[in-house]
Formats: sequence, C-alpha cells, structure tokens
Amino acid sequence: MTGRRAGGPVHDVRRASRPSPARDQSRALRRFLADSTPVVAGGRAILLQIADPVVAAGVRRHSDFARRPQQRLAHTLMYVYAVVVGTPDDAAVASSFVNHAHRPVTGADDPDRQLWVAATLVDSAIRTHRLLGTPVDGERAEDVLRAYAPIATALRVPAERWPDSMPAFEQYWAGSLAQLRVTDDARGVVRDLLHPRQAPAWVRAAMPVVRIVTVGMLPAAVRSQYGFAWGPREARRFRRTVTGLRLFRAVLPGALLRLPGPLLIRAMHRTARRYSAH
Repeated sequence: MTGRRAGGPVHDVRRASRPSPARDQSRALRRFLADSTPVVAGGRAILLQIADPVVAAGVRRHSDFARRPQQRLAHTLMYVYAVVVGTPDDAAVASSFVNHAHRPVTGADDPDRQLWVAATLVDSAIRTHRLLGTPVDGERAEDVLRAYAPIATALRVPAERWPDSMPAFEQYWAGSLAQLRVTDDARGVVRDLLHPRQAPAWVRAAMPVVRIVTVGMLPAAVRSQYGFAWGPREARRFRRTVTGLRLFRAVLPGALLRLPGPLLIRAMHRTARRYSAH
C-alpha cells in the first residue's frame, strides 16, 4: 500500500521487502536449471550427438569412453552447469577446457555439429523433466532454450544460429533428426558407453538402469538405426524404471537435487588449478 507525504510517496515496508514477481520467476528458473534431473538423459544426449557421422568419428578417435565413461559424463555435466548456472569465471574455465579438448578432433569447429550437440542437451533436459514429473509449459521451455544458448555460443556457434523460439527449435530438431545416420563409429562408442568393461563397480552396477532409460528415451527412428531391441517387454521395463525414478526423485529434497552442480563446478576449478600449477 502506498501513501503520500509532503516529501513524496511512502511505501509499505512489508510490501517493499517482498521479492517482485520477476525476481521470484528468476529464482524459480535458476532452481530449475540447477536441478540435476537431466543427468538421467546424459546417455541419450550422447547417442543423439554421435548419430551425426562427423561427431561419431571425432568421438571414436579421440575419446576414452572405454576406460573412463563416468569421467566423460562428468566433464559434460561440468560444462553444462558452469555455462548455464555458473559465474562468468566458471563459464570461462569450462569453455577453455572444451576448446583445449576439441583442438585435435575433426569437426569440432564445425558450427553445424556444435549446434546439434548443444541442441541435444536442451531437448534432453526438457524431456527428462517432463518424463520424471516436472511440469514444463511453453513459457518454461522458452526460458530453458534461452538459458542454454551460451552453451552453443561457447562452442563457437554464431549467436544468430541459435533458434529464437521453441517452434523454431522444434523445426530445427525435426529436420536434424531426419538427417541422422548411425555409423559403425557410433555403434563402437555405444558399446564402450553402455557396456563399460573397465569402469568402477558402482558404475557397472548402475548400467542396467542407464541402458533402459537411455534406449527408451531415444526417438524410435534413431533407436532402430542403432539396432537396439525394443518390443513390449522392453517398453514395460522402461515404464517401470521411469516410475521408480519418479518416486525416488519425489522424495529427494530439492537442495539435494541441486547439489551435483556446485560439486562439479568445484571439481572443475580444482582440475584447472592442477593444470595451471604444471
């Protein structure tokens, strides 16, 4: 409530102390972006990325999925968290790591390929939230699309190439899916990723769940190109697994769901300090 004095307006202190609707919305978006739910779709994003033959060839020749699949996933998540919800310093460190890793990789500087890589992260994040019970309406999806734009530009995609709306993104997505072609390079990466022989025991123990969620979330046409078996039995397993994940996620405190981001960013800075000390 606002009153008047000779010296000008006097604002209700209680109202003035309340966050504005815009600030509330910003906080809600930040909590949404910091939520670790999209980690569930990390494998799905990678399989979509390498369904592009150029990306698959680069990953196959320069990656170490077979030896350290969990570390490769961690590095991807570090990059996403640092760029999307981190500070400018976090984003700069993450970008320098990615640029260093991409130097020897064929196609890594191709804007078309990097645009596709960034798009798989957006699509996987939105779809995973919806799959596990988080409402994502059109406005929130637009917010996520804008928030993920720096992932693409940090990968040297011109800003004007990033879709400026969800209809534009969905048009780009449908056109890109139609052009994917799964190669032997991609199938080799999948074997290393979904059946890691040298990973720690806890990673191998989690792989049955990872495999069914990863395969189940793929678009049907891409799943078929990879040659994954998918019938009524697999579909039932996928539904049961998703139900279990929804129930598990529902009982986790929000602070715990948002914990992986800060931990990964701290680990990234520790790694950066070790590099700079050498």
